[in-house]
Amino acid sequence: MTHHELDEKYKKAAKIICKQGMFPFQVSDTAINIIKHVVKSEKELDFICAFSQAPSQTMAQLIADSGFTEKEIKTLASKLAKQGLIFNQPNSKGIMVYRLLPLVMIGLMEYRFMTELTGTNEEQELAKLFETLLEELRTSVQRNYKDLSPLFAAAPALDRTIPAKRSGDGSKINIIKIEKTLDTPDDRVLPSQAIEDIINKFDDIAVGYCFCRQRRSLLGDKCSIDAPTLNCFTFGKSARHTIAQGFAKKITRQKTLDIMKEAEDAGLIHKAFHPGSREASLETSICNCCKDCCDTFNLWRNGTLPMINSTFHLSMIDIDACTGCGTCVERCPTDAITLNDDEYAVRMEQSCIGCGVCARFCPEKAISLQEGFRRVFVAPPQFVA
Repeated sequence: MTHHELDEKYKKAAKIICKQGMFPFQVSDTAINIIKHVVKSEKELDFICAFSQAPSQTMAQLIADSGFTEKEIKTLASKLAKQGLIFNQPNSKGIMVYRLLPLVMIGLMEYRFMTELTGTNEEQELAKLFETLLEELRTSVQRNYKDLSPLFAAAPALDRTIPAKRSGDGSKINIIKIEKTLDTPDDRVLPSQAIEDIINKFDDIAVGYCFCRQRRSLLGDKCSIDAPTLNCFTFGKSARHTIAQGFAKKITRQKTLDIMKEAEDAGLIHKAFHPGSREASLETSICNCCKDCCDTFNLWRNGTLPMINSTFHLSMIDIDACTGCGTCVERCPTDAITLNDDEYAVRMEQSCIGCGVCARFCPEKAISLQEGFRRVFVAPPQFVA
């Protein structure tokens, strides 16, 4: 095969991979170079191209679409799964399904930076390529802002906030209960609101390193609160996948609770994820996010993607108890709190994700959490008219 023919295969494979996920990417030189970092053979490229008609396929479908034997498919799928490009776990009926993963948003980028890193040149180069890829996405969004805005507004919540329940001294954060959940359909099934309840659902739990903080570290951006990194959790089928590929390690329920408490002590935000954003389905993972490293927060602030979050809580500030110290302003991950002219804190409901970090660290215990389901949507800032 000539060099030109191989480049064409990389381009074709990139086109298929770039279509996966909630936010498709353009087939740029950057995207192709990322794939060249992890896909090393012509056979692997041909295997990826077999997913051109459908991103998820059974063994029988892949044999028909790829022309490979069952043995070859298992070998190729195993290699690409360890690179973060294939999810190969049985479905609920026990049938093995092979799914081609996206570049970003629980795909190649997340899995590649979820393992313990060593700071090699290859890791740094890949981190830079993904940073360039996200910058290209930002440019595209800003250029097409008007056309994309309605699509963003209609998108489901990408993640769900699980609030902190205790203050730094161990006392319970005050929860203001209401009889009826605001704006909630009668048939809505409310997902678990306590970390303990989520953890107790699963026998298989895995923990890996925070892919956001690790990637930022490779780019030379140190976490401002020096947050711990070993606190990215997967559950059930997702846990079995990350364990099998070496992205994470199996962990006990008690150890999971211990790490979650460490994350709360550091001021991190619990964000749960569900398959296809379907909150009635079991959680697949929980991230523990900091204000300055989390991709979700950063992509929103820099004008790339909206912040779309599901939450069951809203912070409520007692202005009589507030002293205007500014701790909540500094801690809030979505910049939802400011100090007004009278020097007490004011919360903006439209961007509060109900994480409880403000209440946890308020020295005057002036902040409570009010119950009530909300979908938080904040459009990315538009920098180009």
